[in-house]
Order: sequence, then C-alpha cells, then structure tokens
Amino acid sequence: MDLPRSLIFSSEKMKNYFKKRNHHKKQRIKFIVIASLISLAALSFIIYNFRSNIVFFYSPSELSDLKISSNKIIRVGGLVKENSVKSSNNILEFVITDYKDDLKITYSGIKPDLFREKQGIVAKGVWNKQEKIFIASEILAKHDENYMPPEVSKAIQKNIQYKENH
Repeated sequence: MDLPRSLIFSSEKMKNYFKKRNHHKKQRIKFIVIASLISLAALSFIIYNFRSNIVFFYSPSELSDLKISSNKIIRVGGLVKENSVKSSNNILEFVITDYKDDLKITYSGIKPDLFREKQGIVAKGVWNKQEKIFIASEILAKHDENYMPPEVSKAIQKNIQYKENH
C-alpha cells in the first residue's frame, strides 16, 4: 500500500516540527515556573506582614504557660474579679479571672463606661512576665448584659468544667 506524498514527511520537516513543538512546550513550562515563583513570593510577603499584625487572645490560665516576648502585643480576656478594681489619676488596676487563674492588669487611660466587676472584658497590651502584670493599652468591655466575647466565654466554660471534674 502506497501512501500519498502529502502524508509522508521528510526527516527535515519532522525535525522542524518537533523543534517548534518542544520550543512551545519549554516556553509554557518556563511561564508556569515563573508564575508559580511570583505567586509563592507574593504569598510569603502577605503571610509575613499579617503575622506581625495578628493579635492573639489568651485567657489568664493560658498566658502563664506561654513563652511570649515582653514587647509582643496580645489580647487577654476574662471576668473582672469582684473587689479587685482600684482607680486613681486615670490609672486603673484590676484582676481578671477565668476561674482557674487570675491576672493583674494595669491600664492608663479613661475607664470605659461599661467597665465593672463581674463583667467580661478583653484587654490589649503587653505581658510583663517578670512582674506578672499585664500592661493594657486598650480595654474592651461588653456592651449589654448578655454579651461576652466568644473566646472569653469558651475559656471560662472550659475552666468551669475542669474544676467540676477535678
């Protein structure tokens, strides 16, 4: 059986055909590799910048177990312990609890209107581990009788269950 001339490629035509095909394949692979590297670099940049801006939340019992640098801004939360609030010259000192551990907090500024004893709060600031005191730069108090930050509520419920079981 004889094949028509148009279907028979010379070896030179075959080489050129595969050269062009390989060239396009190499360009595609090169593009994919470069695009992947650029995407990876952008993702790394975004994660690195967010990591420095993320503020974590800890309960008093979690804070005592952690190794945190003294200049790292964190959030702590719990219930303001009864008879622990002392205020003078815009300096507010109080103790929060999660019913397992207590944490002394110092805040310099105007006391929030909704701040009071036996109330859930979240304080943002730095932890001084040597003096075992939290220096708050911001205090967030609950806004009505039924509100408690979810993290505070979970930590307190977990510690109440822990006390009941032990």
